[in-house]
Amino acid sequence: MSGRESKAMEQSAIGEAERLNRGCFCITLDRGALTEALDREVGAEGFAAQLIASHPTLFSAVPLFVPATVVAEMMRIVAAVEAAARLAPYRATALASAPAIATTDFGPLGAFMGYDFHVTPGGPQLIEVNTNAGGAFLNAVLARAQRACCAQEPEQAGLEPAAPFADDVTHMFTDEWRRQRGSGEPARIAIVDDAPEQQYLYPEFQLAKALFEHHGMETVIADPGQLALVGGRLNFDGRPVDLVYNRLVDFALEEPRHATLRDAYVGGDVVVTPNPHVYALIADKRNLALLSDIGLTGLPTLLIVTIIRVRPRELISFEPVRSQLLFVM
Repeated sequence: MSGRESKAMEQSAIGEAERLNRGCFCITLDRGALTEALDREVGAEGFAAQLIASHPTLFSAVPLFVPATVVAEMMRIVAAVEAAARLAPYRATALASAPAIATTDFGPLGAFMGYDFHVTPGGPQLIEVNTNAGGAFLNAVLARAQRACCAQEPEQAGLEPAAPFADDVTHMFTDEWRRQRGSGEPARIAIVDDAPEQQYLYPEFQLAKALFEHHGMETVIADPGQLALVGGRLNFDGRPVDLVYNRLVDFALEEPRHATLRDAYVGGDVVVTPNPHVYALIADKRNLALLSDIGLTGLPTLLIVTIIRVRPRELISFEPVRSQLLFVM
């Protein structure tokens, strides 16, 4: 296929997605199925009703169509960023300005890394990388509660069955554990955030807890102040914690209230994912400018162009107004 033909097919796919987004409502949210799925996942009747009452705009009733070519481009960008993060010159520069806690690599790559894109006529633009990205567990349930009312089957609409998500998540956290511990799997996981029950995505913590426990890993949801370091082991409620699923936004664990978790992490007494090293290496906003430096990363020019279309000046001017904007998953 020639380059011209490939470009024509891409433009056709983009045009079709735009047409569907303007006027197609053929795949809609089955709220009954969503309610049943949420209650079933958590194992508590009434969980869904409470969630929908407290978060009425959390789930969209209509889909947003994204061309497969755009998704593929996003995947290429993610692969290019992660390729750059493995290169010595980039790593040295990124970590040079990072706090001391971030310089040690314990092995984990970071669970649920999130790559935020703006979809534009010129292609997807990477605007941010998140190490504490939320929404995956909620979206997995949401995907199973979609109703197709046209000729498409769910698989054709891009809806994934439940089992692969649960298996993928379990494998992800087991892999994070083994990257630091070598073998086995965590017996007890703590999902940690400040005042977790007050967090907007606390319902997702409950879904994560249910998923882990379904796969044989005891799980607790904890505030950092409930943790204790005893005999070289991080404890919650008097019993050891093997792995912390870190949802804090204190990326370097600098706040005094996070001192126990910080000490356990620095001492290698618990596996933490995502952790300060991963944040400093990939998610620090300053790294978007580093990634566009061909001489620094050593990546081919094509990959550099793929990684980032937001020039550093645009990035700098954009940051001060971020607090005034609302980003919707």
